[in-house]
Amino acid sequence: MTILDMRARVRCLYLLFLLICTTFSPLVGYAVTFVEVAAASGIDFKHTDGESGKRLFNEQYGSGGGFFDYDNDGYLDIYLINARPQGEQMNAAPPTNVLYHNNGDGSFTDVTRVAGVADTGYGVGATTGDYDNDGDVDLYLTNFGHNVLYQNEGDGTFTNVAETAQVADAGWGTSCAFADFDSDGFLELYVTNYANYTLDAHKTCYRHNIAVYCGPSSYPPQPDLFYHNNGDGTFTNLTKQSGLLSVPAAHGLGVAVGDADNDGDADLYIANDQDFNFLFENRGDGIFEEIGLLSGVSCSDTGKAEAGMGVAFADYDNDGKLDLTVSNFQNETNTLYHNEGDNFFIDTTIPTGIAEHTHRYLGWGIGFLDYDNDGYKDIFVANGHTMDNIAEVDRSTTTPQQNLLFRNLGNGQFVDVTAQMGAGFALRKTSRASAFGDYDNDGDIDILITNWNQTANLLRNDGGNRNNWVQVQAIGTKSNRSAIGARIKVVAGELTQYAEVKSSGSYLAFSDLRVHFGLNDAKNIDLLEIRWPSGIVDTATNLSVNQRFIAVEDKDIVSQ
Repeated sequence: MTILDMRARVRCLYLLFLLICTTFSPLVGYAVTFVEVAAASGIDFKHTDGESGKRLFNEQYGSGGGFFDYDNDGYLDIYLINARPQGEQMNAAPPTNVLYHNNGDGSFTDVTRVAGVADTGYGVGATTGDYDNDGDVDLYLTNFGHNVLYQNEGDGTFTNVAETAQVADAGWGTSCAFADFDSDGFLELYVTNYANYTLDAHKTCYRHNIAVYCGPSSYPPQPDLFYHNNGDGTFTNLTKQSGLLSVPAAHGLGVAVGDADNDGDADLYIANDQDFNFLFENRGDGIFEEIGLLSGVSCSDTGKAEAGMGVAFADYDNDGKLDLTVSNFQNETNTLYHNEGDNFFIDTTIPTGIAEHTHRYLGWGIGFLDYDNDGYKDIFVANGHTMDNIAEVDRSTTTPQQNLLFRNLGNGQFVDVTAQMGAGFALRKTSRASAFGDYDNDGDIDILITNWNQTANLLRNDGGNRNNWVQVQAIGTKSNRSAIGARIKVVAGELTQYAEVKSSGSYLAFSDLRVHFGLNDAKNIDLLEIRWPSGIVDTATNLSVNQRFIAVEDKDIVSQ
């Protein structure tokens, strides 16, 4: 029997299993709504792409941002990325990125200038992590132009050390990620690049004789970058030595990090725009091997390379293996891959119910979150078209689009619950990045969304905390200080769940480093287990629910 025959047989058996085992799962439960609170909370950020009026190729991709606790006060702050004028307008006063400090009462204060993070480059994406292991979270920015590394000084201010750290690449960076790929206790940096494009080489593209934004094939792709952390504040470019250039360059937009094969080290998945996606298996010897095609995650189930935008790892069915979701272009559907183990995934987009509801949307930021704390990870996707004048060439769609939320029924099925989520999901904007975290510390996950040439949105989760929950903040000692890559297992009643510490994923965005678990109606946590990147395993038993725990590597797990 060939490998293709085996895959076809496994897929058929999986579909049969779903057909037999799927039973009616009512949507009745605690009412959850999302309320848009950005303006009321003091977040007045508005994105601009420079608005040249010429449909410059790099304008349409928007920009990112996310949640991180930069001052260690226990509340998530927000950083949002902006662009600047280009071409004939390049000498106009540029807007800046913005840092909002969380005041702990539901409001935010703009502290950008005081903190020293008012970058005026043509901003794209970002990630966070304590790269120097000094106890506070640092910030890396990708730009269309020189990238920025803001070192957190621990006093509320940052210093741009990109040049001295040797990570100030001048290409077109998109999504990026910190992770300790060699388990030496220091965070490496992966930067996804998009295309070799300059304003001087700009061309005008047409559709039905109407000028539109060009597609990715209009410009050649730019290779990604892999920086090894030397442990002294500097990085070394080891992209070639790590085997990451063993495949042709692609138009990279999304990156997710996770131990996809459960062998104890971090693997990489890259979502590429109209190129085959990559799954780089970490061999543990400093070398990555691209296995996307053999693993079944490089393209659609028909063998077509899709327009991958955002990407996220998570264990959506609580079987201890990281599954994968990718957002794609309109008429392609988003993709959901189920991890079967042994580096093999099955495309479950159709049987899980995802295909039917994503086919007519153009997806960007995407993520797994347990919005209702029932113990199963749901899926959010931010939508919006790339063409500001799409209605002129295709009357079946619009540039602003509704974002979507899919509830995980716990039986291998997802259902679209967008219409039930309140006014926050009734908004129709041209959305791009999305980030996830409990910014108000009330025990449920909130959503931050960036929008192309529009104001950002902060969707507060109201009602998700009616089910029980637990949050874990992991602090490495022998592992990297941010504990990125630590795998946490929680057993509570009939639920056994797994998640990894990470900040990267989605699209151009970073999320809360704290790990959140919904516990449904469980009244007690039977086991909390942390497997650190160093190999150390810490456990605690008989813990109370609805609490945050601080887990310091090789020490006791204590309530916050």
